Amino acid sequence: MSDDSRRTEDRVTINQEFESFDAFIEEYVTNLSRSGAFLKTRAPVAVGAKVNLRFTVLHDEMEFIEGVGEVVRVQDDPPGVGVVFTELSPASQAVLDRLLARRDQRGK
Repeated sequence: MSDDSRRTEDRVTINQEFESFDAFIEEYVTNLSRSGAFLKTRAPVAVGAKVNLRFTVLHDEMEFIEGVGEVVRVQDDPPGVGVVFTELSPASQAVLDRLLARRDQRGK
């Protein structure tokens, strides 16, 4: 088995779609930073697990945040996991930067 196929098999995929940029901001941005996020999920994921991340948001057009993270915290109320981003593409990083800038503008 190659390292690439083993890495894929060892990961849990957390895939979430949002009907709008605003829905994404309301649901996750309060728990989102450049280094990671808290993700609401009922999927059993252990601390240390690698997870594939894919968030779809609609803004002027459909945009994605895709990458890999590592679970650093698990909690029951609300159910979810704290994930540190370990790999994000430049395009995903740009979407993340826009989300965080929009949050900062709303906070003023």
